[in-house]
Amino acid sequence: MNFFNSALGKNITFVHPAYFVISGFSGIPNIKYYYVFLFFVYIVSVLGNTVVMAVIYLDHNLRTPKYIAVFHLAFVDLFGSSALVPKVLDIFLFNHRYIPYNDCLTFLFFCYICLCMQSFNLVALSYDRLIAITYPLHYQVKVTNRSMLFLIASIWVFVIIAILIAVGLLTRLSFCKSVVINSYFCDHGQIYRLACNDNTPSYVVSVLLPFLILWLSLIFILFTYIYISYALSKVATAQERYKAFKTCTGHLSLVAIYFIPIIITFTMMKNIHPNARIINLSLTSIFPPMLNPFIYVLQTQEIKVSLKKIFKIRKDSKITVKKLIIK
Repeated sequence: MNFFNSALGKNITFVHPAYFVISGFSGIPNIKYYYVFLFFVYIVSVLGNTVVMAVIYLDHNLRTPKYIAVFHLAFVDLFGSSALVPKVLDIFLFNHRYIPYNDCLTFLFFCYICLCMQSFNLVALSYDRLIAITYPLHYQVKVTNRSMLFLIASIWVFVIIAILIAVGLLTRLSFCKSVVINSYFCDHGQIYRLACNDNTPSYVVSVLLPFLILWLSLIFILFTYIYISYALSKVATAQERYKAFKTCTGHLSLVAIYFIPIIITFTMMKNIHPNARIINLSLTSIFPPMLNPFIYVLQTQEIKVSLKKIFKIRKDSKITVKKLIIK
């Protein structure tokens, strides 16, 4: 971030603390049980997302734009869980609440990258469903593996630049009072509010980024399904409408799991206890990566068929090996 500072002003000195203190779960009764729960959720998330990625990678029939996006979502969920949960457990379970300044900004960067990518990945999946249902004859032309990879790469570039700007602006702040962050990780909003100089640019970013990344994504997804519903209403038979809409149930479940807790938490933010807010925010971070693999395994016929095929091949290979050993 030194380049960012030098580009904006060479003669300005900013007071950066040696460390921040993460206070997050302090004072919450029986919080150690919650740490055990976090560890369990993390293990399930790692196993579930690894299985989904492995199945899509091994089955060549799943090398389609839709499953490229699903593979990417599983990767982001795995990456996000690994960036957040182990560090949170290290901070609170082993009482390493003092986190160096640069490490805190790095922690913030990776956590927000994953949060943003989860949201935009749901947008990519909704676009895929939109074209598949409303323009089925043109789907293979409009949505290709190459176009989906380009869309995902473009999202990565946009998100990385946006989060770099947010983190870079934090380096323009001076901290001459408290360094205690009342959150479970290095939260952008909690950090810039601790500054004792003008934090207006960081405030603007804190308003603009959620709108672009969360609310605009949700609006796009809602309009996508309004249009899909309108298109399906013109389909001749109820069975055809049901069959088409059934392909969307997995994605709709992901959208509900990701956005509903965020909406509830932000709308009730002023009316709930700070400890309850921290617990709610942490749950919105860890639950979607755990549940997403189960949704796609249970609700997607192609992945279930692929799993059965993989286990059958493995079982047949074991039987063949045993027969060869016996001979």
